[in-house]
Amino acid sequence: MKASSSVGHLGSGTRYIDAPNLSISIGETTLAYRDLGPRRGVPLILLNHWGAVRDNFDPRIVDGLASKHCVIATDYRGIGASGATAPVTIDEMARDAIALIRALGFEKVDLLGFSLGGFVAQDITLKTPDLARKLILTGTGPAGGTGIDKLGPVSWPLMVKGFLTLRDPKFYLFFTSTANGRQAAKAFLKRLKERKPDRDKGPTPGAFLRQLKAIKGWGKQAP
Repeated sequence: MKASSSVGHLGSGTRYIDAPNLSISIGETTLAYRDLGPRRGVPLILLNHWGAVRDNFDPRIVDGLASKHCVIATDYRGIGASGATAPVTIDEMARDAIALIRALGFEKVDLLGFSLGGFVAQDITLKTPDLARKLILTGTGPAGGTGIDKLGPVSWPLMVKGFLTLRDPKFYLFFTSTANGRQAAKAFLKRLKERKPDRDKGPTPGAFLRQLKAIKGWGKQAP
């Protein structure tokens, strides 16, 4: 793939909420990312959950990681500031991520995948085992994993609950219904709003559903 950066090379280290929005053109697709942390060592690529944009990464976690590592946070194709149409397979998402990593000039990376991002991280590793040094999988599962293809039916009621209570659905999706859980949810959601200018736009309903189709496909694949 022919790749060209529309903004330049890696940005200087800073807090995640202040990190500039960067993008790189790969073929006819523009992929958005932010980078921070020292420009040495093996970079850490962050791959996020269903419907997430770069502003859904917890800035406190990213800042902690970036204190010692070069960190790259990305938007999937068709999500946030990335162009084109959202893929309907994990295979396509993994190929996009590999193309982004190669276009940025990295020959070895660490991958941190959360939920959907964990699916993508696993597929990247299977496709290019020479590329991934360390793999960090959080809140995720393997292809063909029990219940993964049922994520939609499990999630919709909690999303509706969020709508009816005027809360972000992540309040119910990511945290336990306990005093500690509710307190942690409020603190987390407050941190996600710390960045003020140049925020990513949320996913369109179409992109959201296309990602869900990819998740279902991953759940129905051979283990």
